[in-house]
Amino acid sequence: MFLTPAFTFCFTSGARPHAHAPQLRMQAPDERWETYKAAKAAERAFRDDCCVESALSLCRVASQQRDVDPDVVVDALTTLEKEKRAAAKADDGATARETLDGLNGAWRLVFTTGDVQTQKKLGRSINYFPLRATQSFDTSNYRITNGIYLGSFAVLKFEGTFEWIEKQRKMVFDFDRVRLAGIEFPLGEGDAAQIGASTGLGSETNLKKEGKKGNFLWISADEEIATARGGGGGLALWRRDREMQ
Repeated sequence: MFLTPAFTFCFTSGARPHAHAPQLRMQAPDERWETYKAAKAAERAFRDDCCVESALSLCRVASQQRDVDPDVVVDALTTLEKEKRAAAKADDGATARETLDGLNGAWRLVFTTGDVQTQKKLGRSINYFPLRATQSFDTSNYRITNGIYLGSFAVLKFEGTFEWIEKQRKMVFDFDRVRLAGIEFPLGEGDAAQIGASTGLGSETNLKKEGKKGNFLWISADEEIATARGGGGGLALWRRDREMQ
């Protein structure tokens, strides 16, 4: 279960337009040109050497500005997923533990392909995310929050718990309460998935799964960015949201 445009879950999506740049201030022409050149340089470096390091570097650039080609971001995420999966098979859980430790804190969604179901419905996927959607993970007590914000105000915020399946780097979660404009309502098990699907704001994929719980298959998490594949099949990129820590 995952918030994307219009509070959608599991990497579901709305329209495809480019989102607002992560920084809202206007850039001077010279600064704008340097930003663009940095994006294209990251693309070239990744295409020249498709490895974990170049994929992470490209994703870091994309997490801060939207000039990186969305298709190249997807290629980088796919490369990361493949290489991290291979590495995790031989490290006795070290990658999974490192990923979980890295996830502690708040993360702002930057880029998402949308889930497979929504891609089929719309005939396209979204890319750079237009709203302030922040997920927070407390790995000491396995709590998760997931919200849409206007500035620092949570318009819609789900709160719940998660479990961590180390072998798969899989986070399975459900929400037990929701806050709408600051007013709290309790949720039963699986209710959040039902709300999402019944209102068109979520993915029907979760309703077909046992327990109606959402999940992330985490690819990576470090001091700057996190990457994952959602239960609906979509890929996503976050940057650390230090304002919400």
